[in-house]
Amino acid sequence: MFKNYFKTAWRNLARNRLHSFINIAGLSIGMAVTLIIGLWVWDELSFDKSHKNYDRIGQIWQFVSFTDEKSSYNSVPVPVAAELRNKYPGVQASSVTTYNRDVILGIDDNKKVVKRGMYVQPDFPGMMTVKMMQGSGNSLQDMHAILLSQSLAKMLFGGEDPSNKLIRLDNNVNVKVSGIYEDFPNNSSFKNVSFLASWELFTSMDNYAKFASDKWDENSFQVFVQLKEGVDFTKFSSDIKNMRMMRDNPPKYKPEFFVHPMRKWHLEGSFINGVNAGGLMRYVNLFGIAGVFVLLLACINFMNLSTASSERRAKEVGIRKTIGSERKQLLFQFFSESLMLSFISFIICVLLAWLAMPFFNQLTDKTMAIPFQSVYFWLPAIIFCLITGLIAGSYPAFYLSSFKPIKVLKGTFKAGRNASLPRKALVVFQFTVSITLIIGTMVVYRQIQYAKDRPTGYASNGLIEVTMRTPDIHKNYEALRTELLNTGYVEKVSRSMGSVTDDYGGTTAVNWKGKVPGTQPLLISNRVTHEYGETVKWNILMGRGFSRQFSTDTAAVVLNKSAVQLMGFSDPLNETIRLGDKDYRVIGVVGDMVKFSPFSKINPSLFVIDPGSANVINIRIAPQASVSNALAKMETTFKKHNPTAPFEYKFVDEAYGAKFSNELRVGKLAGFFAVLAIAVSCLGLFGLASFIAAQRTKEIGVRKVLGASVFNVWNLLSRDFVALVTFSFFIAFPLAYYFMYNWLQNYEYRAPMSWWIFAVAGTGALMITLVTVSFQSIKAATANPVKSLRTE
Repeated sequence: MFKNYFKTAWRNLARNRLHSFINIAGLSIGMAVTLIIGLWVWDELSFDKSHKNYDRIGQIWQFVSFTDEKSSYNSVPVPVAAELRNKYPGVQASSVTTYNRDVILGIDDNKKVVKRGMYVQPDFPGMMTVKMMQGSGNSLQDMHAILLSQSLAKMLFGGEDPSNKLIRLDNNVNVKVSGIYEDFPNNSSFKNVSFLASWELFTSMDNYAKFASDKWDENSFQVFVQLKEGVDFTKFSSDIKNMRMMRDNPPKYKPEFFVHPMRKWHLEGSFINGVNAGGLMRYVNLFGIAGVFVLLLACINFMNLSTASSERRAKEVGIRKTIGSERKQLLFQFFSESLMLSFISFIICVLLAWLAMPFFNQLTDKTMAIPFQSVYFWLPAIIFCLITGLIAGSYPAFYLSSFKPIKVLKGTFKAGRNASLPRKALVVFQFTVSITLIIGTMVVYRQIQYAKDRPTGYASNGLIEVTMRTPDIHKNYEALRTELLNTGYVEKVSRSMGSVTDDYGGTTAVNWKGKVPGTQPLLISNRVTHEYGETVKWNILMGRGFSRQFSTDTAAVVLNKSAVQLMGFSDPLNETIRLGDKDYRVIGVVGDMVKFSPFSKINPSLFVIDPGSANVINIRIAPQASVSNALAKMETTFKKHNPTAPFEYKFVDEAYGAKFSNELRVGKLAGFFAVLAIAVSCLGLFGLASFIAAQRTKEIGVRKVLGASVFNVWNLLSRDFVALVTFSFFIAFPLAYYFMYNWLQNYEYRAPMSWWIFAVAGTGALMITLVTVSFQSIKAATANPVKSLRTE
């Protein structure tokens, strides 16, 4: 019996080639999209689950109140780690760590690499269940031990056994390789960590870390904690909330500690005014839904084309019922067709997904692959095929099996006017989804362009940065600077505390005349050298910048516009600012510089001269110089004054451009879905138009004989589709506005929702519809009416 069902199903598919092609193409695309998005969603949801203690690990964060709103930070005082270990019985282990740091690792003068790693306390490897391939994670009890990732060990030592070999860090201190661990997977928060070294070693090398070791108001490092079985994160957070406020001299910014669970790090890492506001999870949900919608659009094509061709199959249904077929047998027949179509489409979909995976990985910065050898892939895949086939075939199966055999065989069966209403509703749904995606894509790209057009307050083109990592470069900086300027390829050289594109040195220890008592607003304290402003080409609004000609500039300060507004100065020049325990005189005001995020408001900032804290060299390439020649000359000069380190640099404009990567990824994904949704919808529209043109062949022939023009016939066949797409636009308009307006609220600096975006999306959808339908309309309009009337 089932063999007969599938044989008949195959014949019907082969007989209606256009119908079958459109259905298979649409379902293949829809299923491929759903498969790829399903793998992506799974990868996102499984983030950090490679860590055995995933459900019990957290990071200590704090809410602070510099203004009326609470801000959130994952940097906390160093003593928090020991306090957790010693005074909270619910804690299994804890560790203070640095953030990821780029470090020069060398085994000799010719073998040096710059890699990112962390300095951690001994509990860290066990907490994170670092998978050791050689040695032991406990070896970090020795401050001169280091653990290397497998890839870094191979890079440094090739096929040699690296155990107990010496490595020199930043040409400063030797450490011994005491273990090799398996690289962290790509869906781990520690995927870029290539080595783990001792926190104790770090404090012996870094003066600030040594100073901060017992300070409760220095917030520059991370603390991770592993809770014991059964300890509730929320309850534990309430227990540690006032850890700082209960100590001596509680700060006015009222820090509130809490533990942020590992399961929320990746997808729910955003906080607004003390409340978790989600994060990447909204994109996982959004694109998961979009993937399902693209598949639904393909299923709708199957439903529409099957019901549109109902009159062709009415006689088959009538004969089958007359000779004794029950309705359930007809249902089996029609479902077997949709299931066969689904499985054929799935085979093609796997091929499409496999071909598209490299592109998708590049788009999403992933390294995913289809797990062909896993039963956990094939079992859901089979269920996926069955569900898709059943959904696609459900409406046609019940609709076609409901025909009355008497009407069909008498020739009096004709689908009524109401029979087309479900098809029209499904077309409206298809284009509502498609137009909403088009509008969403345009809003995302508009937001990106709006932020890119935002004045940065400095000239990023031709500006490069070099991080100072070794004692040599600190000692030889002035000689290096002089020689670089004498090459003719370099216009200006300066130093700063951090990158031009990031905010470093947040402080509340700032006072001025007229400051509101009891407030401690956060300002960014930028530590720079005299030439910084000329190097980055900041915009001076009042006064002047720093100059070596003024010896008093070591006690001078430059404010940005936002800082002046915060302080309420009408004439800030020569005002006194107290930073820490030192007074500074305001000599200038500069325009706001976009340093942290192009989508956020500018932080109030001040600039002071402090070469001792400036660890980044900023170099302005001369305008007339060839960049490649300039870089070659710089490398030679750096090698001369810093022979123990490779010449590592980055372009500031590229670093700034990287800040748009997440939004660009969202825009590309939205565009990807929009194109596929339109393509699938147009496939269905093309098939529907061909069926409707075939159904109205006689009517078109009569109209042409009576004098109807090609335009009249085109208008007759196209206007219904135009009306449906227009109706879809009026549904999509408020939907898209609602979702995209809420999305834009995530950005403090956001583009307006311009009317032309909606107009372009609606017009574009209409034009695509006309082009799709016109082929069949014009074909029908130009057909010979005599031939069509003779064959009717």
